[in-house]
Amino acid sequence: MYCPGTFAETRPEVLRTLIQHYPLATLITIGSEGPEADHIPLYLLPGKGPHYVLQGHVARANPLWQKASPGNEVLAIFQGPQHYISPSWYATKAENGKVVPTWNYAVVHVHGLLHVKDNPDWVRQQMVGLTTQQESRFARPWQVDDAPQGFTESLIGQVVGIEIPISRWAGKWKVSQNQPLSNRDSVGAHLERQNQSGSLAMAEYVLACAKNGEKDHPE
Repeated sequence: MYCPGTFAETRPEVLRTLIQHYPLATLITIGSEGPEADHIPLYLLPGKGPHYVLQGHVARANPLWQKASPGNEVLAIFQGPQHYISPSWYATKAENGKVVPTWNYAVVHVHGLLHVKDNPDWVRQQMVGLTTQQESRFARPWQVDDAPQGFTESLIGQVVGIEIPISRWAGKWKVSQNQPLSNRDSVGAHLERQNQSGSLAMAEYVLACAKNGEKDHPE
């Protein structure tokens, strides 16, 4: 991933937070027929030592778990907030007109070897972890045990677990850090006025950088 230093994000706590808030990954694998991309929610949790692991599951009918080469790294891409930025939103437009459109986004790339976990107990534990994380925002969280046990066990038998110990990860936060403070403030204000979920999420990132400095992002 091309990433100028201005946009680079390496702090584990910031990368971890984006993955937890946006767990649907684009998982890229290289098989005998070339690259493949699957879209899979992945659960991040501590691994051995300072490292983290990603856990998920795929349909047993999905050839990913059989075709992925065990010796090759896979790439999981987590896409955070993203939004088009109009040049008319820049405060400096009135000064010299030297502005152009761009696109703001925050993304995390994760690399590691894919391991297959064809074990019902492991799959259940992974499902419980991811479900608990995502349901925690609700007043009355749903739990895996709320469903009939036989129904749940039947579904678990139809999937296969996957685990990716993280060998390296990198973040890119392109959220107007390369613009003067006046432009960051005006971009943030215009995003807020859009009053949509995507624009409000990006406004939070832009305004946090404008207020606290380039390396401070929402967590």
